Amino acid sequence: MAAQPLGRRIRDIVATWDGVRVHPHRFGGVEFRVQQREFGHLHGDHLAELPFPVRMRRDLVAAGRAQPHRLLPESGWVSHPIRSEHDVPAVVALLRLNYDRLCGTAPRVTSARRLPRRALGASMQLLRNPDIEDLPA
Repeated sequence: MAAQPLGRRIRDIVATWDGVRVHPHRFGGVEFRVQQREFGHLHGDHLAELPFPVRMRRDLVAAGRAQPHRLLPESGWVSHPIRSEHDVPAVVALLRLNYDRLCGTAPRVTSARRLPRRALGASMQLLRNPDIEDLPA
């Protein structure tokens, strides 16, 4: 039996999140929406693209977690290539970061580079960096 395509694996994970709707994307592939807002899309099995605020995009790119969007590099959009199964957790973590941000469940950002450690969920552990701090209890 052949392995499940990478884009399908990502889609199957993200589709289980509360309130997520999966739609065809206008430029091909599939789009993920929550609360009627797109939080990312996949172009087949090879590329994920996600809209973030520009400040978050700068941090994600600077940390090597995403690349600037191929057509809109100065916007908040980021891209993440999907080259192998090793990229699946990183793409899912980026999608979860954006999902949580739109649902209001994202950690409170105290500066452009510091996120509260205790607010990070399991999928967010992939996005950890040395600039994460604990919030006072």
